[in-house]
Amino acid sequence: MTRYREFRNKARAINPRFGYLPDADRYVLALGQPRHRFNVIGCGVNGQEHIRVTMLEGRAVIHGVYDPNPRSIEGARREYAQFAPPERLVVYDSLEAACHDPAVDGLIIATPNHTHIAVLREAVKSGKHILLEKPMATTLQDAHEIMRLAEGYGAVLQVGLQYRYKPIYVEAIHEALTRRSIGEIKTITILEHREPFLDKVNQWNKFSKYSGGTLVEKCCHYFDLFNLFAQSRPVSVYAAGSQAVNFLDFEYAGERSDVLDNAFVIVTYANGVRANFNLCMFAPMVYEEIVLCGSAGRLKAYENEDFLPAHGPHTGLEVMRGEGGPSRVATPSYPALIEMTGHNGGTYFEHVNFIDRIEGRPTNAATAEEGFWSVVVGVAAETSVRSGQVVDIEALLAQNGIRLDAA
Repeated sequence: MTRYREFRNKARAINPRFGYLPDADRYVLALGQPRHRFNVIGCGVNGQEHIRVTMLEGRAVIHGVYDPNPRSIEGARREYAQFAPPERLVVYDSLEAACHDPAVDGLIIATPNHTHIAVLREAVKSGKHILLEKPMATTLQDAHEIMRLAEGYGAVLQVGLQYRYKPIYVEAIHEALTRRSIGEIKTITILEHREPFLDKVNQWNKFSKYSGGTLVEKCCHYFDLFNLFAQSRPVSVYAAGSQAVNFLDFEYAGERSDVLDNAFVIVTYANGVRANFNLCMFAPMVYEEIVLCGSAGRLKAYENEDFLPAHGPHTGLEVMRGEGGPSRVATPSYPALIEMTGHNGGTYFEHVNFIDRIEGRPTNAATAEEGFWSVVVGVAAETSVRSGQVVDIEALLAQNGIRLDAA
């Protein structure tokens, strides 16, 4: 049975329509025995998504959760209750207890950005496999420390840069890097137009000192993709941006919001590839687009949710090669059940790859080193917006006590 058929049957098994079946009469709809047990640390919207996807993917089960916010725990219980009796979910009273329970072999960290480093310092003491949400840190020093911790870590330490598993980017990676359909990549353009940040507990995502700034918090996904397609290290970053519309009058605990809601970012790479990013966070839709121009053609892919009643394709992919070879147009997608689990299926395949890595199979999941470089570009972009100057990456790292040859 394929993994998707197992996934589909598990989704059916928890459907109340089939609740009349005694356990002894479940064969196709039998719930398999998981091979791994995970704890989730941080049970907001992302943590609850990890609970759902873990339970649906099937090779692991959520054992317990930790979060100091009671309502987050309530949300975790509701999510868990779709799959198992809620009383089975262990709720820990401390981070240490959640990290070091011998009943589990994996930890999923989905706490606010600025807490990642402190949580991870405790988590690595356990020696357990770790999936750390993006951005892995909010400062270069913390990101560098995490990369160093990962280098000597005896288990999996994966960073949650799951956009590389969205259908449009999976296909773009295949066409551009595996098939090399457009030749050598020369320029990269990514665009994201979307709605403002949603609410969080203590509204930490409205303040750069907690989130790392918009270009770290949200855009590390896209800078990871830049680095992946460029196949090189960034050498300079120039960015312009502002807080033009969102949260201009927003205050919380006596502080005024300071996060960017629009930006343009240009990145130059050591191999000559150039990349540019266009962000608008006060648009009435959710739209992403990537355009790769190479020596032998052009690739464009997009993902769109416009909230209109007329339904057209929500994704698209074009590979244009002119007279150099066949061109094609496609609509990349996963089965609807997978796409509905979160991030158009990206989170599901992030978990597939996490467990594959635990079980010794090769994957292209984001490493701590890749997570570090996505933060580097984001911090450089935030720095450039504030200074109005081009930021030299080597100089920025040196200012933070980090040498390139040591990174």
